[in-house]
Amino acid sequence: MSSVSATKVMVVVPTYNELENIQRLVPQLLDLDLGKGASLTVCVVDDNSPDGTGAYADQLAAANARVAVVHRKSKLGLGTAYVAGMRYGLAQGNDAILTMDADFSHHPRYIPSMVAALPEADLVIGSRYVPGGQVLYPLSRRLLSRGANMFARFTLGLKANDCTAGFRLYRRRVLESIPLEQIFSNGYSFLIEMFFEVQRRGWRVAEVPILFEDRRYGQSKISRNEILKAVYTCSRLLARRLTRRQARANTVMSRSK
Repeated sequence: MSSVSATKVMVVVPTYNELENIQRLVPQLLDLDLGKGASLTVCVVDDNSPDGTGAYADQLAAANARVAVVHRKSKLGLGTAYVAGMRYGLAQGNDAILTMDADFSHHPRYIPSMVAALPEADLVIGSRYVPGGQVLYPLSRRLLSRGANMFARFTLGLKANDCTAGFRLYRRRVLESIPLEQIFSNGYSFLIEMFFEVQRRGWRVAEVPILFEDRRYGQSKISRNEILKAVYTCSRLLARRLTRRQARANTVMSRSK
C-alpha cells in the first residue's frame, strides 16, 4: 500500500448502548471524502445493546452495502470488540483498519488527515497530546488520562505522545504481524498492549492532532476497574520486557565466552 489512492479503509466502531450516537455517527462517516480514490466502509461491533443499537445498525446495513454489523451475545469488553472488528475488516480485504469510539470524542472530521498520513506511517494515531491537540473534558478526567498515558510511557518505554488513544488507523500489515488472539488485555488496557506490540515490531508511527471532546449522549464506559486493569497491564508487560532484555543479555554473554 504505497499511496493513499490504494487505500480501502474500514472503520470499526464498538458499541454498547450507543443508539443516539450511532444514528449521527454512521451517516457522517459515510459522507467523508478521503480523496484520491480512497474508499471507506463501516463495521459496527455491537455487544447486544439493550437500547437497540444493534438492531438500528442492521437497518443501516440493509440500506447501505458500505455498512456491516458484527453482533456479539453480550458485553464482552472493548478489546475483544476491536479484535472482532479487525478480523472482519481483514477478511473483507481492507488495506487499513481504523478504530474509534462511537460517542464523538473521536470526531470523523479527523479521519481524512489520518488517512493522508498513511504513506509515511504504519500506524496513525489521532492524538490529544501533540501540538495542535486538545482535550475538552473535566479536570479530573484530564488528570486521569494524562497520568495513565505518562505511566504507560514511563514503565514500557512507549514513544508516542498519546499511547493510550483509541483513535487509530492501522495498516493491514501491522495487524497481520500481531497475533491478535494472544493479546491478553481487554477493556481500555488493550490499547496499551496493542501499542506495545506495534512498537516492539518497529512499525512507523505518526500522530495527527485532534480535539478530544467529552460525550454528549449516553454514559461513559470508563470505570475504576479499568484503571486497575491498565496498571496491571503495564506491570505485566514491563515484566515481559525486562525478561526479554535479560535473555538477550545472557545470550550475548554466552557468545562472548
